[in-house]
Amino acid sequence: MTVETLTPKRRFRGKARGRDLAPVALAALRALLGDERSHPELRRRDLLIEHLHAIQDARGHLALAELRALADYMNLPMAAVYETATFYAHFDVVHDDQALPPEVTVRVCDSLSCQLAGAEALKAELMAGVDPEAVRVVRGPCMGRCETAPVVEVGHHHVLYATAEGVEAVVDTGHFHPEAILWQRLADYRAEGGYGLLADCREGRVTVEALMQTLEAANLRGLGGAGFPTFKKWFFVRQAAGPRYCAINADEGEPGTFKDRVTLERSPHRFLEGALVSAWAVEAEALYIYLRDEYPGLHRVLREAIGELETAGLVAPDYIILRRGAGAYICGEESAMIESLEGKPGKPRHRPPYVAQRGLFDCPTLVNNVETVAWIPLIWEKGANWFAGQGRHGRKGLRSFSLSGRVKRPGVHLAPAGITLNELIEEYGGGMPEGHRLAGYLPGGASGGLLPASKADIPLDFDTLQEHGGFIGSAAVIVLSDQDDLRDVATNLLAFFADESCGQCTPCRVGTEKMLSLLERDEWQSDELERLSQVMMDASICGLGQAAPNPVLGLLKDFRGELAAQNLIVKG
Repeated sequence: MTVETLTPKRRFRGKARGRDLAPVALAALRALLGDERSHPELRRRDLLIEHLHAIQDARGHLALAELRALADYMNLPMAAVYETATFYAHFDVVHDDQALPPEVTVRVCDSLSCQLAGAEALKAELMAGVDPEAVRVVRGPCMGRCETAPVVEVGHHHVLYATAEGVEAVVDTGHFHPEAILWQRLADYRAEGGYGLLADCREGRVTVEALMQTLEAANLRGLGGAGFPTFKKWFFVRQAAGPRYCAINADEGEPGTFKDRVTLERSPHRFLEGALVSAWAVEAEALYIYLRDEYPGLHRVLREAIGELETAGLVAPDYIILRRGAGAYICGEESAMIESLEGKPGKPRHRPPYVAQRGLFDCPTLVNNVETVAWIPLIWEKGANWFAGQGRHGRKGLRSFSLSGRVKRPGVHLAPAGITLNELIEEYGGGMPEGHRLAGYLPGGASGGLLPASKADIPLDFDTLQEHGGFIGSAAVIVLSDQDDLRDVATNLLAFFADESCGQCTPCRVGTEKMLSLLERDEWQSDELERLSQVMMDASICGLGQAAPNPVLGLLKDFRGELAAQNLIVKG
């Protein structure tokens, strides 16, 4: 036997593994994104998701040939590009042997608020009435417009209070662009004294210490859900050695939450001033804004508002960097958002270290919510006592409540922190609809638990609901009545969590699917559901898996009689 027969021959000497790169695809990519050979900054890894958006917007899908070209363009492994593209719901990856998706996509929101408004029947009616070769009808998670349920998105245009006839009319006219938004321009905001605080900070008339003391006295806390004191976040980030960054999380994907959208639509410059003051406080190298992709109209608003600031010389060009999410609820978690900002799949990081120590680009990062920073200019202008004195039932401050479900007047209602559900419904929500009686409510969206009508007099605020099995989170209040099927409510919420799990940890990935299957049975075994819940809460990496069992545990604890009345047997 010769040496030659023992040595396998190299069939592709000098060739990289994988499919061949089509030169025409790379040329088309350069025409779309720019030539990376003369502009090497276009190869930065944090631009990967932005490049994927550009291709998706231009082509309507992501063909594998284009992903191979993008991998070569960015000098990244194809596996990294493919993993990122397939992680996010808003990217349509088409394999070489697959047909292209229809030109028009209709997404029917299946959040709980839209389900209560008839979204399931609407989706079935739309599917029966369209040509599947030209239009595809798919489900979509919460679109942040719960006050106008049911909601349907056609292209990038949202149909509010949607009907089959209304959606078909939009499809026929081809009006797929985002709806117009009337917003306060820079000149009008400055005429009201806007950006005065930012000028005082930059010119030394206001110190960081004085501002932090004011925010502490006002009791301003993180209003994205966690409720961490704002001044403490600033303090911890300032203690870490620079360079530092500031990132604002505007990816409010919690079902039932739409307060940040309303804040940005009404007062984008007040938000931007608060964000710039926050960035100034931690001496940030840049300010990143991570805005959910379900708000395409707001992308235009913020781009124009940032352009106004740059033109007026109030901010240096490219200091404020606007990034698009891509349809991943998990990116509401701060470390998952950081991963997404870096152009990666939005999977939460293990802690420690915390993002205040090692966040964006491995640097200390201040992460705040839209509503939180939007309060900063007003609190400074009117004083800490003004804000703190607005509470009710011993609580402090104001909250923007996203109210939806079985109320006559759903919407974002600015109300005192500590208001009870009964007060919120009667004073702000216009009461229950005729023929409906309060049965229960979600105080903080899908993850905030499910409480019965008998607990509608508990103050709605941080630290008041935990002992009852819930939490306020983002103050997304969804009201249920005696006419709602509790099994449908539970399966809707768990289907959402199962679909949105990032898959990184087994307790969440497997646990949410298993819990959903248990809820779909004719009989619920409470001991089995409770054991599974405990494992998920104890072992999941982040809040998604830890909070997913909350509504189920609430039903098992407080709704046994209602479940029995709906012919659902609960054993154990």
